[in-house]
Amino acid sequence: MPTLQQITPSLYQISLGVVNAFIIKDGDDDLTLVDTGYKGSLPRIFSAIKQGGYKPAAIKRVILTHAHPDHAGSAAAIKAELGIPLLAHQQEAPLLDEGLSGNAPISCSPGVINWLIYSLFIKRGASTIDPVHVDDRLNHLDIISVAGGLQVIHTPGHSAGHIALLLKREGVLIAGDLCANVAGLDLSTVYENRALALKSIMEVGAFHFDKAVFGHGRPLKQQANRQLNTKFGPMYHRQNIP
Repeated sequence: MPTLQQITPSLYQISLGVVNAFIIKDGDDDLTLVDTGYKGSLPRIFSAIKQGGYKPAAIKRVILTHAHPDHAGSAAAIKAELGIPLLAHQQEAPLLDEGLSGNAPISCSPGVINWLIYSLFIKRGASTIDPVHVDDRLNHLDIISVAGGLQVIHTPGHSAGHIALLLKREGVLIAGDLCANVAGLDLSTVYENRALALKSIMEVGAFHFDKAVFGHGRPLKQQANRQLNTKFGPMYHRQNIP
């Protein structure tokens, strides 16, 4: 069963196999869950929280980075079980309300690993989720009152309403599927608009953070913003994006 992996004093990662969820601790017993894994992940998330010494009832809100089934698949079940609010970007909210994972075609990023992940997990995977109502529609640069201030960064490209979250006090970025760190820092497997995603990565790289965590793969534990700029800057400039 998954466990809580501590990243910073307030942030924990829960590995759910091919995707990660995250817990932000605010004070002694107030938890925020970021992303929810595939449908059916509720028992594994709750088990990890219990093993970490907390109660699932301590989860006070769920924040979704986007509506794809591997990130939002258990949102409806967790929201219904705990009776807590759900937060997501205003452009993802209509999709979540209707149980849709997206409304635009996706394309696979270059590379054998991306092709394998796409072929095995995405191409034949679910394209819908259980509908779930978004209680709080987020916008770019909103500050959520969690752990000293959680800043919303709108990062379109993977999806139109994709967001990253910056835990400002601890200098850590929750990147969602902005990019990935599975076999090294690289693009996510799929994007709706890869050029726009690269622009979003460059904009995120201008923020101050030392660590980063991802929907897929391992954390970057030092100089994360510099690593994003070094890795993706050349890709961005080769595309001549204005």
